[in-house]
Amino acid sequence: MWSNTRMVVLTAISAALYAAILIPFKVVALIPGITEFRPANAVPVVCSFLFGPAAAWGSAFGNLIGDFFGGLGPGDLFGFWANFLYGLVPYLVWEAMTDAEPVPRSVGSWVGLLLVIALAATLCATVVGWGLQALGFHPFTVLGTLVLVNNLGVALVLAPFLLAVLYPRIRRARLLYRDLLGPRAALPHWRVALGVTLVVAGTAAAFAAGELIASGRWLAPWAPYRTATGAFEVGLGLVPLLGLAVAGLALL
Repeated sequence: MWSNTRMVVLTAISAALYAAILIPFKVVALIPGITEFRPANAVPVVCSFLFGPAAAWGSAFGNLIGDFFGGLGPGDLFGFWANFLYGLVPYLVWEAMTDAEPVPRSVGSWVGLLLVIALAATLCATVVGWGLQALGFHPFTVLGTLVLVNNLGVALVLAPFLLAVLYPRIRRARLLYRDLLGPRAALPHWRVALGVTLVVAGTAAAFAAGELIASGRWLAPWAPYRTATGAFEVGLGLVPLLGLAVAGLALL
C-alpha cells in the first residue's frame, strides 16, 4: 500500500481523524496518563472496513499522536501495535470470511459485524493489558478489562451505523481499499479456516489467560513463577497465545 499515493493519503486522514477525536477527551481520564474515555474508538473499526491497511497504520499513528498529548512513555509502544491490530483485524477477517459488504442489512450481517468488532476490540485490549503489566505498570485485570469495555461500548454502538451511512458513499467515490489496491487472489479454504481459527482462539485464550494469571488463579506452565507486580508471569505467559493470533492474521 505504501506505493499507492491515495492509500498513503488515507493513512494520514485516518490518523488525523482518530487523533482529532482522541485529544479533546484526554481530560476524561479513566486511568490518568494511561487511558481515558474514548468515543474515537469507533474510528479504527469504521476506517478498517473502508480503507483496509491504511486504517491499520492510521490507527497506530493516530493513537501515538493522541498519546503525545497525554505524555509519552514506554507503554505507548504497546498502544501503537494494539491500535494497529485494532484497525487490521476487522477488514482482514471480514474479507477472509465473506464477499458481502460490511453494512448491517440483515440479521446475519449484524451478527457478523458485531463478532468481528468484538474480536478486534479484544485483541487490542489484550495487547495493551499484557504490555502494561509486563512493564510492571498496571494489572491486566484492571487495564485489559477497562480497555475492552471502552472499545466495545463505543465501537459496537457506533460502527454499524456509521458504516451504513459512509460505506455506500465511499464505494461510489471509488475510495474503498480494494478500488485502490485491486482485487486480491482468493486464499485456499484451508488457509482461511486455519487463519480465522488461530486468530479467534489465540485472542480469546490470551485475554482469558491474562485475567486468570493477573488475578492469581492460574499460572502458565511455561511461566510458573510469581512476582510482586505480575510482570513476569503475565508478560511471558501470554506470548505464545498472542503469537497464535498473530500467526492467524499472517495466514489471512
